Amino acid sequence: MNTAHDAPQTPARRHRAARSLQLQPTPMTHAVRAALAVIALGAGAAPVWAQSGTTADTAGIRLKSGASLEQQLPPNANKVLPVFVQGNNVQGELDGVTVIEGGAELRQNGTVLKADRIEHNRGTSDTKASGNVLLNRQGDRFTGPEMQLNLDSSKGFFDKPQYELLNQGKGDASRINFVDRQHSVVEDGRYSTCPRVPGQDWMPAWLVRAASIDIDRAEDVGTAHWGVLEFQGVPILTAPYLSFPLSDKRKSGALAPTIGLSTQDGFELTTPYYFNLAPNYDATFIPTIMTKRGVDLGGEFRYMQPTHSGELKVGYMPSDKLRDRDRWAYALGYNQSLIQGFAGGSDLGLSVGLNRVGDSNYWRDFPRSVTSLTSRLLSSGAGLSWSHSGWNFNAGANRWQTLQDVDSVITPPYDQSGFGASFARENMTWLGVPGWDLGFESSVTRFQRSALASAKLDKSAGNRALVVADLSRRWQTPGWYVQPRARLNLAQYRTDSAIAGGPTVTASRSIPTLSVDSGLVFERDTSWFGRDYVQTLEPRAFATWTPYRDQSALPNYDAGAPDFSLASLFSENAFTGYDRVSDTRAVTLGLSSRLINPATGAEVVRVGVAQRALLADQKVTLPGGTAVTDRMGDMLLSARVQWDPLWSIDSNVQYNVKSKESSRTTIGGRYTPGPYKVLSAAYRIQKGVSEQLDLGWQWPLAAVFGSTPAYQRGQALGPGRWYSVGRLNYNLPDRKVIDLIAGFEYDAGCWIGRIVAEQLAVNTSNANKRILFQLELNGFGRLGASSLRSLQSHVPKYQYLREEVVKPNRFQQYD
Repeated sequence: MNTAHDAPQTPARRHRAARSLQLQPTPMTHAVRAALAVIALGAGAAPVWAQSGTTADTAGIRLKSGASLEQQLPPNANKVLPVFVQGNNVQGELDGVTVIEGGAELRQNGTVLKADRIEHNRGTSDTKASGNVLLNRQGDRFTGPEMQLNLDSSKGFFDKPQYELLNQGKGDASRINFVDRQHSVVEDGRYSTCPRVPGQDWMPAWLVRAASIDIDRAEDVGTAHWGVLEFQGVPILTAPYLSFPLSDKRKSGALAPTIGLSTQDGFELTTPYYFNLAPNYDATFIPTIMTKRGVDLGGEFRYMQPTHSGELKVGYMPSDKLRDRDRWAYALGYNQSLIQGFAGGSDLGLSVGLNRVGDSNYWRDFPRSVTSLTSRLLSSGAGLSWSHSGWNFNAGANRWQTLQDVDSVITPPYDQSGFGASFARENMTWLGVPGWDLGFESSVTRFQRSALASAKLDKSAGNRALVVADLSRRWQTPGWYVQPRARLNLAQYRTDSAIAGGPTVTASRSIPTLSVDSGLVFERDTSWFGRDYVQTLEPRAFATWTPYRDQSALPNYDAGAPDFSLASLFSENAFTGYDRVSDTRAVTLGLSSRLINPATGAEVVRVGVAQRALLADQKVTLPGGTAVTDRMGDMLLSARVQWDPLWSIDSNVQYNVKSKESSRTTIGGRYTPGPYKVLSAAYRIQKGVSEQLDLGWQWPLAAVFGSTPAYQRGQALGPGRWYSVGRLNYNLPDRKVIDLIAGFEYDAGCWIGRIVAEQLAVNTSNANKRILFQLELNGFGRLGASSLRSLQSHVPKYQYLREEVVKPNRFQQYD
């Protein structure tokens, strides 16, 4: 039998309808065992089926289309939306208490209540339920023997409940007090994200046990008062105030401590605290205790505004026992749009980057510090930039801090300051021919080295004015291309002292360069091992001509030797930077061939060869270098094969035709058959310099330590899975391990355990050794050293075991 109150009751109607309704099963209702009643809450509320043309007081909620169901309804929706009830027996008064028994169910605005018996008072919205009670509030589920709840205020309590939150957190308690729709208090309760196996006593692998736990769904934060964190029944952490997230939203509070053990630092404990100051501001205080060294005080501050943003990282260790001195470091990054749409162009932008440490051993003694501070070359600078109509303007300064090592001395670059302008215009018409590209670059730069630089280094400071103009045109069709280019490189120097090899302090040069790049592309259909492919044959010829200009008397501020590669073989200048322009008069020939999958366009195989032949000796060299008289340069052989998406092989060989042997060879391969499965290996040899073997892996060890766990809603219900992970860099001639990261991961569904051994070289004779332990509790945090960061930094293609994150939806637990 179905009943529906189709309009709010006036006082007169309410008096006439105050008779008791006794709904007993008729033969038909007994067969279906159900009765349905719909009650519209609120004296002035209209039922949801109100028609158009009603007054403002009786206007109903209108349906509208949408891509998804609403996760949250308006706070006052309870004042308008009806209450639906059903059960085997329904009896009560229209304005009084309605009692539903036998399969009782009540629904309203994201709240679902099921029990053996439900009492609902329409006048006060008080609701009581007893016997096999199940309450679902916006996806959070509670089960137990008895509860009371006011549907309007969402206040109430639940006795002896078990609960499961939408974020997969679950637990039990002696009582839960519902403060409002977003807040509740768990009394004498437990909390975990481990699954509850039906029919068994619940003893999860990890849990938080506390006298009270505040559940704040508005901020998605849980707070345990006088809580104890237990793992496998053993208390591992206790605190009067223990906070944990209920989602991935930012929140202020203590972060999980990290623990480490190393030969250099001893036992290490870090207890960070995060401050969520505002949606666009946050800060983290990171104190660390090292038993062999002292206390390191670290911090980080970040902010973002519509026109500027910044990040500051600092570290300070007073009286470091390792060096018997105070240690400090800071890194600042700042970007700002000073004037938006400046002079009709782009924004006038400012960028600042500062990186400084207190001593030259910082990179060695703090290997896990800020990445930019663990390098031996620290850059600090500031610059302005602006662009308009193809022009780009910049001005700035840059300073270097060089951290030297007596076993490996490096030459620091020059500090720089100055300004510059560049221009680029494509597809111009010149001499009646369209398609020309014009480029122009100019700068005025001051170079100098710090007074603290080594006395063995050239400290000659000076100024350089530079202009580089470039004009090119590309003719091409699907089967061929030709691109001539003309370049003019002008520079003038003025040094503070006499230039080496010359009596004056001023010098200049003007060097033209002509080049032509060309290529052909042939294609044919072919088949290999029963598969159809498109095969290409692509010859390439590159010729360049630069006259000789003696530059030995000019200073060298930024020129260097490039790495031997395909790009360097097909370039006009044999040097990087601007202070040396090689007198390259050469022809480079290359030939490559590819196999392409016609269905996907994927490149399956690529092989190539290239070699440069000098037409004349190259006399321009870097300081201390010798002229290049060998007319035939080294040959570059390369190959890449990816016959199947699961694996690939790459190889590069630098072959010396004069000695008929390779001077440098690299061969590497990678196999990735699926998620969390990757094997990589590389062999590198540079004749007379080094020979190394590099291995990397991440692989499940199901056949050895366990089987794949059964998952339900992201939770492992069965045995966990072991993974081996690591990377090894091995010096073959010395039979010595250079760097080693190796360990195991265990994924139990609601927690992950990691143990990693780490050995990282700090110089040719010393290495820092550590053993890292980490326990990651799903939905709670990570306890232990930063082994995850170490794996992500060193293991090629490493995949985090919790990479996939799906935002919870309340309709996943809709009852």
